Amino acid sequence: MENTFGNNYDHGQTVAFFRRWWKVLVVVFVVAAVVSLVVAMLIKPLYKSSAVIFPTSSNRISKAIMDYHYSLDFMDYGIERDCEYAIQIISSKRMQQAVCERFNLMEHYAIKPGAHQQFRLEKQYRSNISVKRTDFLGVEIGVLDQDPEWAAEIANYMAAMYDTLCHEIHHDRAVGAAEAMNSVCGELERQIDSISALAPTPWRTKLVSDKCEQLADLQTRCTQVNVDRDLEVSYKYSVDEAVASDKKAYPKRMLIVLAGSLGAVVVCIFGLLVFCPGRKEEEKA
Repeated sequence: MENTFGNNYDHGQTVAFFRRWWKVLVVVFVVAAVVSLVVAMLIKPLYKSSAVIFPTSSNRISKAIMDYHYSLDFMDYGIERDCEYAIQIISSKRMQQAVCERFNLMEHYAIKPGAHQQFRLEKQYRSNISVKRTDFLGVEIGVLDQDPEWAAEIANYMAAMYDTLCHEIHHDRAVGAAEAMNSVCGELERQIDSISALAPTPWRTKLVSDKCEQLADLQTRCTQVNVDRDLEVSYKYSVDEAVASDKKAYPKRMLIVLAGSLGAVVVCIFGLLVFCPGRKEEEKA
């Protein structure tokens, strides 16, 4: 048998093969291109809108306002940690639930009620909405939708909702911390009153002084927590608001046609090589 591998490969067989089957391959390419084009035209176009935000620093606002020893500025841009926090919050289930309810995505995505409807809704949501970090520690919220206006509205809503969720998280934490601190403050006040009622001694005087310092420090921290609980500020800088796009982002029809056509030709070539009897002899002849 003639060796057809390596440097001894006979390129004439390849040329002969395409001379014999080029008409078939051309027909397959044209038919596949037409079919791919029809399929691509049937796919509903999706438009993409993006909003870009920069998370602010997660430094405590109360400390920046009330403590002159505090060197960090809450007006600073966030660091990488703050960017990751923002991505987690925007990608959270709470955000997804808020968006789905606000825009009635179950109906908008034409998901019929029934088994696994929430699974289908989440799958469609995750397919159409993306959250990623930019090169400069910003966060890009990208939304695909058949309606370009809806895509922009959803992206801008998510950027605005980020502030709401951040405030809820900080408020919930501050409420729990304030309750704990108030309880400790009350206990310290009772101890101070109890010790002060006794006959004064150097030791008792020193103990009362120490507990008064602890109480004053704790009351200051409690005030800071209350500021963090009640103060509503923005936790982001809006860089780019989403606008309705006038150019579809998907599908790329030319890529679909090209991929479908070339894929059909490749499959046809393999089919001819495997299933056409006597091809080698005829090619040699």
